[in-house]
Amino acid sequence: MYKKFFGYRPILKNKWEIEILRKANIIVMEILLNFKEKVRPGISTFEFEELALELCEKKGVKPAFKGYRGYPYAVCVSVNEVIVHGVPKKEKILKEGDIVSFDFGAIYEGYVGDAALTVGVGEISEKAKELLKVTEEALYKGIEKAHFGNRIGDISYAIQKHVESYGFNVIREFVGHGVGRQLHEPPEVPNFGKPGKGPKIEIGMVLAIEPMVSAGSPEVEILEDGWTAVTKDRSLAAHFEHSVAITPKGPEILSRI
Repeated sequence: MYKKFFGYRPILKNKWEIEILRKANIIVMEILLNFKEKVRPGISTFEFEELALELCEKKGVKPAFKGYRGYPYAVCVSVNEVIVHGVPKKEKILKEGDIVSFDFGAIYEGYVGDAALTVGVGEISEKAKELLKVTEEALYKGIEKAHFGNRIGDISYAIQKHVESYGFNVIREFVGHGVGRQLHEPPEVPNFGKPGKGPKIEIGMVLAIEPMVSAGSPEVEILEDGWTAVTKDRSLAAHFEHSVAITPKGPEILSRI
């Protein structure tokens, strides 16, 4: 739920705020894992929207995406060539061999949790398995560079280098971002770049790091609904995301259970 959109001045968080963000992100990941358990051939993507609203009410949080910049749903459900912002639909039925990405955010005590993951539906192709594996690995390669004193470009380069070493491509149209009281805060965290470049990484930053990776072309097309972003060549795409706090001891993944 992002594009390149703002300048740079990070909003640093104190320990109290980071703990609230941790709770928000744990709730987000619990809901994402619930989605993952429900994935099967024959289920419609709209059923995940209904489940998201049900779980938000149960956990006492508000869906962060619903109404944000006009987006009408609580969750983005992106199937196969859809990179991000896939709109849940009753008529969109998952089938064996699909891959499906869930991007979800929740507001807890005024702070936003944000995370994403991609799941195979039943038995998927070896190419799809490799795409999911490499994209998730790239996320952790980026997180490893999220240390005080490094620069955002160090995160970006680590992601890009890992992805391209397997012959895949990072999506450049969409970026990671800071997260806190707002879903999108500075700085931008691209999935491509040069080491030693970009804003300095500071203690108190909370970054949503999120590689989006194409098995083919990195070019993007937006469909007529104005939201759904697909790979221009309709190749498969995967998306993994964690929200990460920058602390004196190093990066802490807030959305890890």
